[in-house]
Amino acid sequence: MAEIDRRDALAALTIGGAGLTLPGWAMPATAGAPRLADFPEKRGMLIRRQRAPLLETPFEVFDQGIITPNDRFFVRWHYDDIPLSVDVASFRLRVGGQVKTPIALSLADILKMPRVEVTAVNQCSGNSRSAFAPRVPGAQWADGAMGNAVWTGVRLKDVLARAGVKPGAVAVRLSGLDRPPGEAPWYAKSLDIDHALGDDVMIAFAMNGQQLPLLNGFPLRVVVPGWFSTYWVKALDRIEVLAAPDTSYWMAKAYQIPTASRANVPPGAHDFAKAPISRMIPRAFITNRASGPAPASRPIALRGIAFGGDSGVAKVELSVDNGQRWKAARLGRDHGQYSFRGWDLTLPGMPRGQHTVMVRATNTKGETQRPDAIWNPSGYMLNNVQRIVLDAA
Repeated sequence: MAEIDRRDALAALTIGGAGLTLPGWAMPATAGAPRLADFPEKRGMLIRRQRAPLLETPFEVFDQGIITPNDRFFVRWHYDDIPLSVDVASFRLRVGGQVKTPIALSLADILKMPRVEVTAVNQCSGNSRSAFAPRVPGAQWADGAMGNAVWTGVRLKDVLARAGVKPGAVAVRLSGLDRPPGEAPWYAKSLDIDHALGDDVMIAFAMNGQQLPLLNGFPLRVVVPGWFSTYWVKALDRIEVLAAPDTSYWMAKAYQIPTASRANVPPGAHDFAKAPISRMIPRAFITNRASGPAPASRPIALRGIAFGGDSGVAKVELSVDNGQRWKAARLGRDHGQYSFRGWDLTLPGMPRGQHTVMVRATNTKGETQRPDAIWNPSGYMLNNVQRIVLDAA
């Protein structure tokens, strides 16, 4: 995460003048297969649900560049009652709990603080859930519940320093402007105090050089590089420092994964040790080709993206013989350890017939994708090797 000079501040970071309002929200709910359509602040998205919105990035977008455009970036909210407008003048970020001095910061206060920037992947815990077999409940995402952006903001630890964290604090709970229905639990997520006071966790006010879209968390959202997006709380307005571990619903009950390796348990299992989902793991994708016809006996140029999860990409490899041999791809520019990284490789001509092409990533921790599928009842953390079948003719 790099510090940036306030003199280099982007013109867009006046944070919307008086505020921001989301137009065109009164849209009827739809059923059936997702459709590709525009949406307020978004264009050409897979509409998996309109309220609360679940919008998936079409996979072809990932072949168009390492950075995912704001208007094509996926959206995931839990409750219908999301903020549809924000008044910048009255907005306050409140910090309380186990602090020496509770504070309420305006956006103007936050914009005066030292700024940092990081390029990082934001990925839903259930990305690729539709590939689980047997099928599991939940949003049936394909591979587009993820995106990569340049995030600009301030460090969470710098905000906490203004309030002064008391000795004995163990966690920091984060919540936003979205409201639960009835007696449903408020959406809130917590980080251990050491993580919250580290250098990487950010409160972002900008995304790819522009103010955050409302659907992606305007005016502030948490950025937890290397961790799944459940912790990237949108429309952040409350920070509470805790003196005991967080046992609220969204930490102790929801977003739980098996503690077994790769979060993998036998299909149908429910009685197993669990822990909150947290860090991401490596993934690689071919972006310029899907399964289908290919020219026989002619070189085939492939390219794609990879990310290492909570560490950088060390290598990307491809196989055309069911994983017996792997050939290293050429890696593109390194945008930082939490970012997508491009890769490319040209395969030699293939004889006529069907050929399975596999791609895998290895991160700088030495973790490598495996070919065998996993299963867990929530459909979380899928990262088995991607395959496409080319029919050479």
